[in-house]
Amino acid sequence: MSSQLKNLSDFSHTTVPSGANYKFGIIVAEWNAEITGALYHGALKTLLDNGVKDENIISLPVPGSFELTGGAEILLSKRNDIDAVICLGCVIQGDTKHFDFICDAVAQGITNVGIKYSKPVIFGVLTTNNLAQAQDRAGGKHGNKGDEAAITAIKMADFSANI
Repeated sequence: MSSQLKNLSDFSHTTVPSGANYKFGIIVAEWNAEITGALYHGALKTLLDNGVKDENIISLPVPGSFELTGGAEILLSKRNDIDAVICLGCVIQGDTKHFDFICDAVAQGITNVGIKYSKPVIFGVLTTNNLAQAQDRAGGKHGNKGDEAAITAIKMADFSANI
């Protein structure tokens, strides 16, 4: 079903385990702060609503989405008690190929950090054509990608702990 037709943050079709036993990092880009702030608040609320203790959440800002990979890498290299890292950012299409380079690098980088540390590193990055699409996915009519990233982090931390 097209994302235009539904709220992507509806988790009524799945079971979400408790996050009470896990520690999470949230790396959030400061660029496009209106959007990334909404993503962050969604992720934080979702973690707390699913049993994660406030003291088990480390939140760190980075300048932009490109720096999410480095932020996740630094966090995991210094803290081996983190069960999953949520990377939150927003890249909005412009008139140049910059969008493509940033999106590709961030997606590949986040994947590589997760593989390197054998830890879930969650891609909570909006890659939209315009600001309106980003707003729709950061607490608007299509839900909040931050909520989705937090649920994914909980599910993957639980998966990792129980494999």
